[in-house]
Amino acid sequence: QVQLVESGGGLVQPGGSLRLSCAASGSIFKINAMRWYRQAPGKQRDWVATITAGGSTDYVDSVKGRFTISRDNAKNTAYLQMNSLKPEDTAVYYCNAEIWGGRSWLGYWGQGTQVTVSS
Repeated sequence: QVQLVESGGGLVQPGGSLRLSCAASGSIFKINAMRWYRQAPGKQRDWVATITAGGSTDYVDSVKGRFTISRDNAKNTAYLQMNSLKPEDTAVYYCNAEIWGGRSWLGYWGQGTQVTVSS
């Protein structure tokens, strides 16, 4: 059984920073790409950032220069450093990972962590 658990969300003022974590646990042989998504109230879930197993990164245009995705392979954990936060960044942030559990590659989702940017 594999689980992804996000943490680090909260309430922050515009211009502030937060660091989200996504920890994978369970029967894990290998993790391929790890991604962050977000879903604002009444909207669809949108992709935010990706980091490959080799460390290559990609971002949606709206967060480039403000957000940084990273990972610690020894800890099976991904991070999302969010700086210069704006009210439009308010959303539930979800982690997604492609994990080999010994039989096949499967995609897993965390339960989400709320980020609210407001004064």
